[in-house]
Amino acid sequence: MVAVSKRSVMTLFSGADCPYSHRIRFVLAEKGIAVDVVYVDEDNKPEDLIDLNPYGTVPTLVDRDLVLYDTDIIAEYLDERFPHPPLMPVDPVSRAKARIVLFRIEKDWYSHLKDMDSGDPEKVQSACRALADSLSASAELFADRPFFLSDEFSIMDCAVAPLLWRLSHYDIELPKEADVIVDYAERIFAMDSFGRSLSEVERAMRP
Repeated sequence: MVAVSKRSVMTLFSGADCPYSHRIRFVLAEKGIAVDVVYVDEDNKPEDLIDLNPYGTVPTLVDRDLVLYDTDIIAEYLDERFPHPPLMPVDPVSRAKARIVLFRIEKDWYSHLKDMDSGDPEKVQSACRALADSLSASAELFADRPFFLSDEFSIMDCAVAPLLWRLSHYDIELPKEADVIVDYAERIFAMDSFGRSLSEVERAMRP
């Protein structure tokens, strides 16, 4: 094992197709942070990761002698450690509102991914339909501003975009009334930082 204190470069242990890891890679790319990305095989996790993180989960970030896991904790740490460009609002009320939005993104949208990856056809179909319906019902949230609920690119976009990138991978096609979501997604996907955030596995998810 390489001791944490001897790591000279920030290291991210990442899943190649993990949307939570993708969120952190998007934050890193948007901020232009140099990082050594170690892609983890879930069936053969490296000893380094097991020693650093008691849960053996990705994403796991190592910055000198600091080890962080949990997507939201890592994202906020990076935003505070590298404040430009800022991804979280400055004032406490707006920050709290952003955290609530992130919580709802997790509960309302990301919560379907487990069943979508279950391999059980009935669960997959039900979860994909539920996600499509929930996104479509939220279309107006993408309509009024250039970014998700904001006039500026934010941590919320870093959370939403990796999920939208995966829709075609799950054969989810949003209805016509949700075209505003498709338009939003294409704008984010065209960002240079988003392109740099993708793993090779993720690039192959869309034609």
